[in-house]
Amino acid sequence: MAYGVHVLTALGAALGFLALEAVISGDLTKAYLWLGAALFVDAVDGPLARWLNVTETASRYDGSLLDLVVDFITYVFVPAAMLLRPEMMAHPWGLVAGLLILIGSALYFADTEMKTEDWWFRGFPAVWNVVVFYLVVFRPPTVVSMVVVVVLTVCMFLPVVFVHPIRVRRWRALTISMLALWCVAAGVALMQKLSPDWPVKAVLLVGAVYFLGLGALRDAPLDEEE
Repeated sequence: MAYGVHVLTALGAALGFLALEAVISGDLTKAYLWLGAALFVDAVDGPLARWLNVTETASRYDGSLLDLVVDFITYVFVPAAMLLRPEMMAHPWGLVAGLLILIGSALYFADTEMKTEDWWFRGFPAVWNVVVFYLVVFRPPTVVSMVVVVVLTVCMFLPVVFVHPIRVRRWRALTISMLALWCVAAGVALMQKLSPDWPVKAVLLVGAVYFLGLGALRDAPLDEEE
């Protein structure tokens, strides 16, 4: 069972490959359905690994390293490839943006100080699958998309923090509630072929403001810590 968890994690790479095939064929909705499946796998394999103590019972494979390999495919490589689509960014800017994302994220994934002691991400956590999701839904001009990519790439190396929605204890209940609401909105957006109505877009924008802005409140005093 413990080695089965490693196989489950590795399945995420196959799901990423299926998403890439959908990108090449021009079906970004299908691509995000595969990436959504990969995200589900990423959400469940960690708790299963801890429950089965895979570091001891399936020690031949490094689960953390395997997880990083798969995450690079699904969080970084496939979303970067989406920017090559002409409907996303005009050539050659999609290529330039993709190269920035890949180089910056490769360095970020190798950062030994990626997380703080209280599990906040140090620097933008390279969740390009989410960023590109917003670009697909809102379809801003190429110049705006390029600015977003450049700013967030730089933020991977700045002394700023971003919340880990599961592991950070502070405001966890509110954060998980916001995450659940965001997932519902993202699911509706997929059902609407990534061209959702404005109420759905409004929820997505509120979620973006919450998760991007929460780091600024990390050191704010509380009357009672959670």
